Amino acid sequence: MTAAARVGFCSNPVRLTGSSATLDPQSGEVIREFATSTQPDGLSYTRCGNRRARRCESCSHEYKGDTWHMIMAGAAGGIKGVPESVADHPMVFVTLTAPSFGSVHSTSRSRLRGVCSHGRPRGCNGDHEQGDPMLGDPMCDECYDYEGHVVWQFFAPELWRRFTIQLRRSLAHEMGVTQRAAAEVVRVQFAKVAEFQRRGSVHFHAIVRLDGVNTTEEFPPTPADVTEAHLTAAVKAAAQRVSFEAPIVGNDLTTRILRWGSQLDVQPIVRREGLDGALSDRAVAAYIAKYATKATEDLDGDTGGRLHIRRIKATAELIADASGAESPYVLLAKWAHMLGFRGHFSSKSRRYSVTLGALRGARRRWRLDRVIERAQAEGHDVDEVLVIGSWSFAGMGWRTEGDRALAVEAARATREWRDARRVRFEEKGEKDA
Repeated sequence: MTAAARVGFCSNPVRLTGSSATLDPQSGEVIREFATSTQPDGLSYTRCGNRRARRCESCSHEYKGDTWHMIMAGAAGGIKGVPESVADHPMVFVTLTAPSFGSVHSTSRSRLRGVCSHGRPRGCNGDHEQGDPMLGDPMCDECYDYEGHVVWQFFAPELWRRFTIQLRRSLAHEMGVTQRAAAEVVRVQFAKVAEFQRRGSVHFHAIVRLDGVNTTEEFPPTPADVTEAHLTAAVKAAAQRVSFEAPIVGNDLTTRILRWGSQLDVQPIVRREGLDGALSDRAVAAYIAKYATKATEDLDGDTGGRLHIRRIKATAELIADASGAESPYVLLAKWAHMLGFRGHFSSKSRRYSVTLGALRGARRRWRLDRVIERAQAEGHDVDEVLVIGSWSFAGMGWRTEGDRALAVEAARATREWRDARRVRFEEKGEKDA
């Protein structure tokens, strides 16, 4: 249990062999030594750090928490070195979707009627409930554009990059000035995460915020005449204008022009809960952080092996195999397990808020401070320590299934305790208010 607690009850830790020494950097005195040869199983463990909840609930929970703090800091401020004043900046929650590659089963009724050329219904009657394994599967496998699906997915990161560029142009247009003039008074900041839909394509959810320009302030306010209405109009215009001409696949003669789907959603973010049902900064941060730990395994459900998902992966592999060495599609084989998507699940602009690296660095600093405190308690006159280690990879995971089950159960109990404590604090705060 002690070893599991040291790695945060990670379900698939990295096994290491080696040693480390903690020294006084001034005198060179050895304060503490550790070697795995002194351990019962001759090993040391460290967290796997996997963001996917299906791979490791404990590490993904930590990743989700870091993402929440990163998003929340930029949306509401008051934490992680971001001032509360950013909450007053023009800010919207944006959802960009993939286009249709063919009709799929859904919980809502389709306007399409009749049957396709293969004798199957063209639209879904909407009788499915949430959790139905058929949700997201094509109405007709032969009509579904699997190749177009994979090509769009492969270049979705390029569409996002072009969207951020076009957004700045559209914002200048909405302000009635040139792009250079707009850049002198306002900056676009964002944080986004990718979410896999049931049909196997990605959505992008993003917070987009406007900051002013000031060399003496890190998060300056925007000019009073630049409003949320300007930002909303600019987002809608940019999403509609962005396109990308994808390279031809194999011997195809048809050029694909890739665009965002028609389901564009742009909503203002409010500063507190319960305001006419609108989105709050806290709710949006939690919503985005939740999807940062999802992956393609979640599309297969508990049983796994959805035919639709297998066909998307197979199509990606076929395109890669048929591509020459100079074709960008040769890289699709590497991303087939991600259904062709090769982008970052979570990303942000440079000045949006704190970075994930800074949050992890703060944890490392906290652990190092505890080492210094223990050294001082033992009579060592040190304010800093130097840790030198020599480690070798020895494998992945706990050595026995019993150890793994114990770590998983302990991680679940810890999360439940923390969630219950948070609820109690929130309830106490409401009563005090």
